[in-house]
Amino acid sequence: MSASALQALSARAPRSDGVEARQRLLYAALALFAANGYAKTSTREIARAAGVNISAISYYFGDKAGLYAATFGEPMGGNAGDFISLYAAPELPLEEALQIFFTRMIEPLKQGEIVRQCIQLHLREMLEPTSQWAEEMERDIKGPHNAIAGVLCRRLGITRPDDDVHRLTFAITGLAMQLFVSQDLVEAIRPSLLNTPRSVDTWAQRLTGYAIALVEAEALRRQTAARHAAAPARSGRKKT
Repeated sequence: MSASALQALSARAPRSDGVEARQRLLYAALALFAANGYAKTSTREIARAAGVNISAISYYFGDKAGLYAATFGEPMGGNAGDFISLYAAPELPLEEALQIFFTRMIEPLKQGEIVRQCIQLHLREMLEPTSQWAEEMERDIKGPHNAIAGVLCRRLGITRPDDDVHRLTFAITGLAMQLFVSQDLVEAIRPSLLNTPRSVDTWAQRLTGYAIALVEAEALRRQTAARHAAAPARSGRKKT
């Protein structure tokens, strides 16, 4: 959220349920943590930017660490476990599972500046890790990765992911992540590809198609390898 947006939000009359104050704190913290890092951002600065009393941080988030953790999950769509449950159901066809994955994965791109701050925050955490990094790795990186690998295993007819399934999983999830990392480049070269909610939805459709093509290519590769492996065995039996 930009400084002007924060000021506009702060100027409005506060809601009695406190939702607005909590939101101002969340997005003020996101902007400051992304720009300055965890250690160099004080709770007093955050409260001042959000236009609330500093005690509101402990009331809504427990402490600075709790607020920091919230900036990682909430602006990008919330709990990864809820997200995984939408596309990892065993009964879902491959195309439907991937469509759900990509639609929800790139939905935050519709938020503009907020998603840029989220990406900056994640990159900063990678370079200057806190205890949050280990939690992010388990919850928001390994979890979705393993769920997609499970979806691919069902399509490929195997029970456990091997190295090639993990390669394929990284390739598929990378289709979505590349959009976040390259957002500024896309907007500089072809802004119409990301400048409306509809254009983001189109990306979800196209990425689903690209991912299915990758999966089918891997399925064909495995079938071809299996036939080649079986051919010498059949040849050997004929000679004897």
